[in-house]
Amino acid sequence: MKSIIMKKTLVISTLIMLIVFSACKTKTQDSNEEVQTIEKPYLGQIPPGLTAKPFAPGIGSTSSWEYSGVFSPDMKEFYFLREVEVDSTNRQEFVVYKSEGGKWNETVISTRQGQPFISPDGKTMHLGRRFKERNKNGDWSEIKKLQAPFDSLPIMRLTASSKGTYFFDEFKQDYTGDIRYSRIIEGQYEAPQLLNEQINTGKSFHPFIAPDESYLIFDSYREDGYGDSDIYISYRQEDSTWGEPINLGNKINTEAWEASASVTQDGKYLFFNRMVGPEEDGNVDIFWVDAKIIEMLRPKN
Repeated sequence: MKSIIMKKTLVISTLIMLIVFSACKTKTQDSNEEVQTIEKPYLGQIPPGLTAKPFAPGIGSTSSWEYSGVFSPDMKEFYFLREVEVDSTNRQEFVVYKSEGGKWNETVISTRQGQPFISPDGKTMHLGRRFKERNKNGDWSEIKKLQAPFDSLPIMRLTASSKGTYFFDEFKQDYTGDIRYSRIIEGQYEAPQLLNEQINTGKSFHPFIAPDESYLIFDSYREDGYGDSDIYISYRQEDSTWGEPINLGNKINTEAWEASASVTQDGKYLFFNRMVGPEEDGNVDIFWVDAKIIEMLRPKN
């Protein structure tokens, strides 16, 4: 009888240990999965493939207006513009999500200050004709204005390469525009130069220059497009000229308005904006797609 009781006790103890071990293991696995989700880059989003999809539903793509999303070089800050309703009035504000302590935290920086672009070295935030500089503590300075020859130009978006070369658009009141560039020569920026006629058709906007200046992405209204503004890419040739613009295709462009593209500083994803729903509603969302499309479209010699 005593032997039977001991056997039963041993079985029960073993079962209890297995249950406890299993619970601990499940808790650890669940905890790890939670940590991985929280610390995941790109605001915890599942990366897209070669077909564009909305970025961060509920944040970068909502029933309202979100625009011009860009990451910092360390991929720990995500800046964008959005429209909100305050006291029955719509206003645009400048927002940042920062990865801090394993979580993405939201901060409203200010009202809209221009289209943000962060230089490849992470030291300058360009805002069209204005900019901010990052100090040693990692904070941004007050807004500063570009000096001549840029201070009088109607710039919507300005991006810069690793060499510091500026590429920017000039938006005119008749809704036309061209893209120009300006290099640093002997420590000074040269007078802005127009890009070739293949790129500039009078309706070319929002340039993004690759850090190494090997390609230029921009949006334009063209006869070979899918409807409204489409996104195009031009590759730098061996003789340093720019090749014929290539439409990014129907996995990215649609009959709707697509514009203001850029590539994340890690080179993995292309971000852009698309008009969603009826144009009169003015709903614009942030989309993203795998940046492999850039090499897939590059002409083979």
